[in-house]
Amino acid sequence: MVNPTPMRTPTPLRLCALAPLSLLAAPQSIHAQASSPATPHVVQLDGHAGGKRFDGIGIVNGGGGTSVLLKDYPEPQRGQILDLVFKPKFGASVSTLLVEIPGDGNSTQGSMPSHMRTRDDLDYTRGYTWWVLREAKARNPQLSLDGAAWSAPGWIGGGDFWSQDAADYYVKWLEGLRDVYGLEFDAIGCRNEKGVSFSFVKRFRETLDANGFDDVKIHAFDNWPEDKFDFVDDMLHDAELQEAIDVIGGHVFYGQPDGHASAEVQRMAEQMGKPIWNTEDHVYLPGFDCEIGLVECFNDNYIRSGATKIVNWYDIGGVYPLEPYAEKPPMILAHAPWSGHYEVREALWGYAHYGQFSAVGWQYLDGGSGELEGGGSYVTLKSPGDDYSIIIETKDADAPQTIRFELTGGLSTDDLCAWRSNAQEQFTRLDDLQPDDGSVTLTLQPETIYSLSTTRGQQKGSFDPIPEAAPFPFPYYETFESYDDPARWGHLPRYTADIADVFELTERPDGKGRCLQQAIPARTISWAPAWQPYTIIGDATWHDYEVAADVYLNPGDTAGVMGRINHVGTGYGYIPKGYSLQLSDSGECALVVMRGKRDKKELVGDAEQQALIKAQNDAAEGGEKVLASTRLPDFEPQQWHRLTLRFEGKTITGLVDGKKVLHAEDYRYAEGMAGLLAAADEDGRLSTPYYDNLEIKPLGAPTPPPSAARSGQTPIYPR
Repeated sequence: MVNPTPMRTPTPLRLCALAPLSLLAAPQSIHAQASSPATPHVVQLDGHAGGKRFDGIGIVNGGGGTSVLLKDYPEPQRGQILDLVFKPKFGASVSTLLVEIPGDGNSTQGSMPSHMRTRDDLDYTRGYTWWVLREAKARNPQLSLDGAAWSAPGWIGGGDFWSQDAADYYVKWLEGLRDVYGLEFDAIGCRNEKGVSFSFVKRFRETLDANGFDDVKIHAFDNWPEDKFDFVDDMLHDAELQEAIDVIGGHVFYGQPDGHASAEVQRMAEQMGKPIWNTEDHVYLPGFDCEIGLVECFNDNYIRSGATKIVNWYDIGGVYPLEPYAEKPPMILAHAPWSGHYEVREALWGYAHYGQFSAVGWQYLDGGSGELEGGGSYVTLKSPGDDYSIIIETKDADAPQTIRFELTGGLSTDDLCAWRSNAQEQFTRLDDLQPDDGSVTLTLQPETIYSLSTTRGQQKGSFDPIPEAAPFPFPYYETFESYDDPARWGHLPRYTADIADVFELTERPDGKGRCLQQAIPARTISWAPAWQPYTIIGDATWHDYEVAADVYLNPGDTAGVMGRINHVGTGYGYIPKGYSLQLSDSGECALVVMRGKRDKKELVGDAEQQALIKAQNDAAEGGEKVLASTRLPDFEPQQWHRLTLRFEGKTITGLVDGKKVLHAEDYRYAEGMAGLLAAADEDGRLSTPYYDNLEIKPLGAPTPPPSAARSGQTPIYPR
């Protein structure tokens, strides 16, 4: 049931003796009277003042398989989640979307399948990114689309991303987006957070133009350290470079020392006629702090850096809770497709305070944005007509303060709708504000967000009821036979989350049905430090259980089943913590404990996030340790063998084809998820084994019925 509440009764406004009109709302009660500063903060809004083009606020989808579980949600919940993010004047109502162009390698939480695995390969049905783009654009045809690669297949440039191969790879992806899905990008990046290459961006511009993508803007170079804008000065002295780069792009302007674009960078950008975009910012906060932090971030990006487009990483938390950044920063938590349960975070309404009151193509009205003396900030956006919106936050205020907007230059004299969020109430409609003698005066409460606008139609969209949460179905048995056409499912089964490389639906090598295969044959140009390919599934609270799968080993392959996985890295590096039973094509069999590894990348994020990362990494010895091993006599590869890994307290047992072959005791990890593993050798070759009949159940229990799609779980692509 949809509960949009567009016509809800506005909360009354109280008149203030010091102002023609005031917006009074104490945290405890919207009716509470509060004293106001004697001298209001006065802002002159001149409709003829002009200003920079507003290029949108929005989100990143990707950078690590962020929606891998979203695709598995049943309808109507899957559509509801997408509505809450993309539908205009309903929920977040973002105006721009930046996606990861998948490259098979880990790119924070996980990995997503590439369209071009080798130079001669091309497949536009892999993965779910095409589906997300199509669904988002269907909900908002005016949505601005953007993208960039994090990881990429290893064949590109012989391992060097900055090559003609990468430019051609991008073009092939854009051709699929256009020819198969009928969509066009507005902009594209060179690569996410991986340095600078002047020769590449020039080559990239030439390649796009030569293939009919001359309207696609290039933003560069999308790095986050303090030197991220050093290339801007070079643009002034290199006409070809200046012509190639349409937009100056960077990451993490908000909340970092010297993270913003300096006045000199802004001056150079304006001299060249280049906008500044923040193509990935971070607001990793809980609850309402995240919501008001987002609005502060959006305001701060324009006020301090002149950024006219801001996207935050990331949108929908369609990942398992133990994956990094699973709870913060997404606006919706979609961890449980088997139940249909999802959670809307307060953060969603931070986007709504911008998204429902603006559109790409508006302008930041000169003179209408700034910081408040008592703490907080405001931004004014004007439509191509006479409508305008004002977005205000008072995050750092400790007392009420008064602000007066004086209207001139043909701005609409219509009443302004007023919407407010604070820690107690999210996105509440208040009484309209009536301009009095060309001005609007209001009293702002601390720790509050306000959106004022002459536009109409805003609503606090919601759905009722959301299904109750339920644990992962246990026992679980996946035969992979229910996917009649793997391409319709993006070649990905339900509920597996690939942490590195890609485990795809395919035909069994013996022709007897379908199975899963680790499909990537060689190291990718990974965004994160590499380990081995693996995928996870299940519940992090499982303790005593057994996980089993049939494996088929090609020459040189090693495959494994995993259990008690309780950690999969911190977003940069993905060595897990847990156990595995591994079997090679030579019959070598081992019980292994994976103990994580300390990541060496400089930590970003708030102090709490940094402390968490350090604790997770420093708590383990690091690397892998063999607990027990053996060699199976008369072992035959290129046949199906069943691996079973059992956990009973501290006792860990490995079985091959039903026979106990290994036994160990280990105290490190008492619970965790299940998974599948493929090996990587020192030369960069990845094992590409097959897996079938994945089974997770209580110790000694009979095999359960095969898993099947529940009601409403439908493919993501049509026939």
